[in-house]
Amino acid sequence: MAKRRITKAEKERIRQILDRLDMTYSREYKCYLNHENAWQLLIATMLSAQCTDERVNIVTKDLFKKYQSLEDFAKADLKELEKDIHSTGFYRNKAKNIIACANKIILEYGGEVPRTVEELTSLAGVGRKTANVIRGNIYNEPSIVVDTHVKRISKKLGLTKEEDPEKIEFDLMEVLPKDHWILYNIQIITHGRGICTARNPQCSECFLQDLCKAGGATTAKRQTKTKAKTK
Repeated sequence: MAKRRITKAEKERIRQILDRLDMTYSREYKCYLNHENAWQLLIATMLSAQCTDERVNIVTKDLFKKYQSLEDFAKADLKELEKDIHSTGFYRNKAKNIIACANKIILEYGGEVPRTVEELTSLAGVGRKTANVIRGNIYNEPSIVVDTHVKRISKKLGLTKEEDPEKIEFDLMEVLPKDHWILYNIQIITHGRGICTARNPQCSECFLQDLCKAGGATTAKRQTKTKAKTK
């Protein structure tokens, strides 16, 4: 894959974006999925596919009391586990993958959640997004997590033109400094929930508007319409 050429002006724009994100949302690492250890975060992240973090946290509050170890999940009755996680959606596949994942970690990794992308993605139901959540939050390995917020807002900011999450991940790895790989996801989730929402983005209130490719375009269109009306 050819390395992307980034101009000096673009590097400065990206630096300003990151500075403003840091200033507004801080550089504090925060995981939105409640967990006490690596395997709990792994299972919570698997449950979060096509489901909100809020719903997952409601489900895992009781789930992790009932299943208190990887061994408990490995020995779980499939139908019973399906009922336990039903409200997270896609519960049949999730339950099957969680049981298979727990068994493999116990049998092949001595009960310890692995840390490399290759090892993590070899587990049932674990893709690059889930692998990077574990690497970043548990092992503090610089990792970029591409969720719906990161995908949508990164495209608006002009940091990628891709649709595929893996391609977006590699685009962001090229343009973002490593010390922001984990932070970027945390900050963009907050931004996507509060200001740049999917259904009704508050562009006029956004502190990134003048640096945003989509926000700038929206402003230009509004100004053109306003000028046309006043003529």
